[in-house]
Amino acid sequence: MDSFLHNRDVRYKLFCFAAMTITGLYAGYSGLFLLMMFPICYILRLRISLVMIIRDTRFFLLLLGFVFFARALSTPGETLITYKSVDITRQGLTMAGIVCVRLVLTVLMCLILMVTTKISRIREAVAWLFAPVPFIPEKRTATMIGLLVRFLPIILTQAKVISIAQRARCIENRKNPVFRLASFSVPFIKRVLYTADNLAIAMESRCYSEDRTGPGFSPNTTDRVMAVFCALLCCAAVYAG
Repeated sequence: MDSFLHNRDVRYKLFCFAAMTITGLYAGYSGLFLLMMFPICYILRLRISLVMIIRDTRFFLLLLGFVFFARALSTPGETLITYKSVDITRQGLTMAGIVCVRLVLTVLMCLILMVTTKISRIREAVAWLFAPVPFIPEKRTATMIGLLVRFLPIILTQAKVISIAQRARCIENRKNPVFRLASFSVPFIKRVLYTADNLAIAMESRCYSEDRTGPGFSPNTTDRVMAVFCALLCCAAVYAG
């Protein structure tokens, strides 16, 4: 699939996404509304299935609900609802909504970045960003980040396989939570380390080296205009509050 962001310089994309995410930490409802318009419209433009997004982020949505209720119940202010000595305040609901929208903005920006950018390009952009920083091997750091991103789906797959195997053996029916946790964590860690060891051996057998010639960057006028537009959008979001 090809779109506007697919053809943009990855360094400018990282700058824009990081700027919008950091701006979201200081923006209020009006500013967050302006910032959220971009990822929502672009996801609709890419025609990414909403069901797929909910399915892949279901655990994040559970965490989001926990954060919302925790923030709503722990913030003092004007009481709206009282249930069994637990107060829900207007300020708590406001702050909980802002925090949740900020987290959603961060996740959506990361989703768009991963959908529109190859991992190899992200790796080269990270190496370029760390190049001026002393005492940090930029190519090694970029390689580690690239392997981490590629390894995450494998880790999730291993967790799913072990979970299915546990259900087949009715381990989830055991009342002892420590036993259930140990039955899951020990084989999970073992399989992850075994897979990582196989990956390292495969890379060594193919004479993999971090000193490789990466793809060059070729920014154009459109990339610079995108960066300026993003900067103006962030300023407008901060000003709107």
